[in-house]
Amino acid sequence: MTMQIQIPDEARKRAISSIERYFAENMEERIGNVAAGALLGYFLEEIGPVVYNQAVTDVQERLQARVMEVDIELHADEFDYWRKYDQSRKRR
Repeated sequence: MTMQIQIPDEARKRAISSIERYFAENMEERIGNVAAGALLGYFLEEIGPVVYNQAVTDVQERLQARVMEVDIELHADEFDYWRKYDQSRKRR
């Protein structure tokens, strides 16, 4: 399954404005709105999957760590009655 990375319209507009500003401040030539949109599209298609896949990997690792903690947090000792009973008798 190929995942096409899309961003919301407002984020797209802000990203295009950011690309235009980057070119204005750091490059010898300015970039127009259409060209900035095309460059953004290229980055989303070509480089976006790397970032997306790393984010998925990071989430999987975090979830696996949390699942491992469930056993620690919710563990109940089994057949514990007699151990508690024997300890309370020793205190008397």
